[in-house]
Amino acid sequence: MRFINPKTDYAFKKIFGSEQSHDILISFLNAMLYEGNDTIIEIEILNPHLTPRIRGFKDTYLDIKATITDQDRQKSTVIIEMQVLNVEGFQKRILYNAAKTYTNQLAIGDEYTDLQPVIALTIADFEMFPELDQLISRFILKEKTYLTDYPIYDIELVFIELPKFQKQLVELETLADKWLYFLKTARKLESVPPSMESVPEIKQAFAIANQANLSSEEIDELEHQEIFIQDQRNVVKKALNQGIEQGKLETQLAIAQQLLDVLDDAAISRTTGLSIEQIAKLRSL
Repeated sequence: MRFINPKTDYAFKKIFGSEQSHDILISFLNAMLYEGNDTIIEIEILNPHLTPRIRGFKDTYLDIKATITDQDRQKSTVIIEMQVLNVEGFQKRILYNAAKTYTNQLAIGDEYTDLQPVIALTIADFEMFPELDQLISRFILKEKTYLTDYPIYDIELVFIELPKFQKQLVELETLADKWLYFLKTARKLESVPPSMESVPEIKQAFAIANQANLSSEEIDELEHQEIFIQDQRNVVKKALNQGIEQGKLETQLAIAQQLLDVLDDAAISRTTGLSIEQIAKLRSL
């Protein structure tokens, strides 16, 4: 048995945002936002299940948008995005989408009291806040000096950093643990682990993710998305390595410059790792 990668746009929408995914999404959101409690009792998925208009390109539309109803019959809008690449402007886009979703609730003549809270949930396949040791970070409006909450608790940004989740199968305890393990490892599994199969919604998610249930067109789309992601990661890695090498060269040249009046070219070469030709060029400047 082979499972598709839940972290690709198409697979994430298919598993969590399709018409048959309501129970799955309720379970996932209760796990991520409400510590596994049955806080959400109803959900309405607002946006249709769509693939990207340009293969591999993530536009400003969201992966999933839904209205949730809690046990007190209070409604909120949740926007969910799975992000595998740390692209430029990504953090601004999260804030933009949350603000746009909040303001777009009102039509002409509506009252501000009609506005419902918005939660922007982002699952990132990279570290966003290396200075924080927590897996899930939640941001709200606060007073700058005293850090007291703004009276209206209507916009919340929630981030899940998948690389910080390091638990193995035998260590899974909470519902959140099991959902995060599903996101990180489903692509590598050959069967559904018994401890996860005991959760009906996760069992259903595995069934949707079973590659045997996909058409050839869907498999082709998923393969192209994964190739695109890997290509982009290689581009980022190459750029990072080039930056490191450039910084190393600049350091070597700066040290050599200080040694020109102290050592001969051979000694400077041994000390800095620069070639004799590079050192000669420095002397000619």
